[in-house]
Amino acid sequence: MLIALHKPFDVLCQFTDPLGRTTLANYVNIPNVYAAGRLDRDSEGLLLLTDDGRLAQRISNPRHAWPKTYWAQVEGLPDAPAIAQLCKGVRLNDGPTKPAQVSLLDEAPPGVWPRNPPIRFRAAIPTHWLQLILREGRNRQVRRMTAAVGLPTLRLIRAAIGPIALADLQPGDWREVNSAQKLL
Repeated sequence: MLIALHKPFDVLCQFTDPLGRTTLANYVNIPNVYAAGRLDRDSEGLLLLTDDGRLAQRISNPRHAWPKTYWAQVEGLPDAPAIAQLCKGVRLNDGPTKPAQVSLLDEAPPGVWPRNPPIRFRAAIPTHWLQLILREGRNRQVRRMTAAVGLPTLRLIRAAIGPIALADLQPGDWREVNSAQKLL
């Protein structure tokens, strides 16, 4: 079984929490499924859940290099040198990142829902959306990459993992992924 979940903002990528914070159990009531990878509590979007350990390994292990597509709302105006640096790879404290595909979006991606709470707003500092496609998955990687080029991430949404896209799932909703997509 493979489930595509639209993880809302402020939800932990686990099923229990001793502090009583919101977890995946608040949205998915299917026994024996686990997250294949993670999203930070303050990130949103596609999270895959499965009861198949081999499939989870295939999805989350960097050696399989499934592309992961993110939409990042950043503070400031991404100029050509910043985008080029993100594409080439950024040196982080745990080493350089692999090259990424990065593009500046003209506007918010279609269908992006309002976040609760909304991101901070500064009248004098514009925000812009980037699309980044990575083939590695370090801890808070997109946030650290954009910060390294002077573009702090204010909102981060994972839109796709490999061939599986968030599509029209609303925050907290999930769907079972068909077997044809699982094999890709």
